Amino acid sequence: MEKQNSNMFETDEEVYYGVGSFLWEVIKVFFWALVIIVPIRVFLFQPFFVQGASMEPNFKDGDYLIINEFGYKMTNILDDFGFPHLFTIGSFKDFNRNDVAVFRYPRDPKQFFIKRIIGLPGEKVKIENGRVTIFNEQNPEGLMLDEKSFLPAGLITTSSVMTELGDDEYFVLGDNRQFSHDSRAWGPLPKEDVVGKVLIRAWPLSKVEIL
Repeated sequence: MEKQNSNMFETDEEVYYGVGSFLWEVIKVFFWALVIIVPIRVFLFQPFFVQGASMEPNFKDGDYLIINEFGYKMTNILDDFGFPHLFTIGSFKDFNRNDVAVFRYPRDPKQFFIKRIIGLPGEKVKIENGRVTIFNEQNPEGLMLDEKSFLPAGLITTSSVMTELGDDEYFVLGDNRQFSHDSRAWGPLPKEDVVGKVLIRAWPLSKVEIL
């Protein structure tokens, strides 16, 4: 009888250790998932759905994009824990003209916008008579931009603007110039609001491409 009870306890103990081992494996999987996925999500890539028509015809409502954050985004590691300025990794990559960027709307950081980089830090941007002109060290008299590669034929850039950019500012425009809320309306884009550069169009499948 004693032997039977002893076997029963051993069985219960085995079940206990079996459940404990399973839970430990789940915890390990969860831990390593965090170790691998969180850095990728925080430092490297971010998904983004295009909303609206401001970047048509090149990017349409519902397009699913992968954004390259690495080097472009200023990251506050402990922001979610209430220490926004304790450990910050600054951006160290610069955009080229005509790159497409995703950023936080300067007037409402909860909103994310997608626009094309037109003016670079330190430049002057002039919009007049439907054309965009850039003034910089290489072009003190002004360089009228050729935007045929991404603007539909006959499309003009509305508004009259003359903006001088600071060392950490960009001038951005939507490709669908007549239906875009961009730097013409709210001014330069601060570098600190940048999320990243559009890297891949992942959806729709018929338009999958590396950009």
